[in-house]
Amino acid sequence: MNTDLLRGSCHCGSVKFEVRTKLTPASRCNCSLCRRKGALMTPPFAASELKILSGEASLTLYQFNTRTSRHYFCKHCGIYPFHQTRINPQLWRVNIGCLEGVDPYALEAGVVDGASLSVVDDA
Repeated sequence: MNTDLLRGSCHCGSVKFEVRTKLTPASRCNCSLCRRKGALMTPPFAASELKILSGEASLTLYQFNTRTSRHYFCKHCGIYPFHQTRINPQLWRVNIGCLEGVDPYALEAGVVDGASLSVVDDA
């Protein structure tokens, strides 16, 4: 699989980043947060492969349940560009819909069973 350097941003452009990652196998998660946001995610990659180019101050952090994973959102437009994973906090995933020149609807996606990792109901 290709691991070219990809560029991305939130909707309003406040947060810009680049990442070196594969696009497939793309996945969705069935936890309560991911079900609601509906994002298609890249495979996990090492934190060192993500570089925030601008707008770090525009990011806000959301954590829930065990507070292990770290979901980042643009505080201006509300878009989720990336998150640190719960299963392995050394790994990250990017919202494929935020990547330039990538059509998330052209990719097949599996489902990650994040709901089974919950320690509270419906999380």
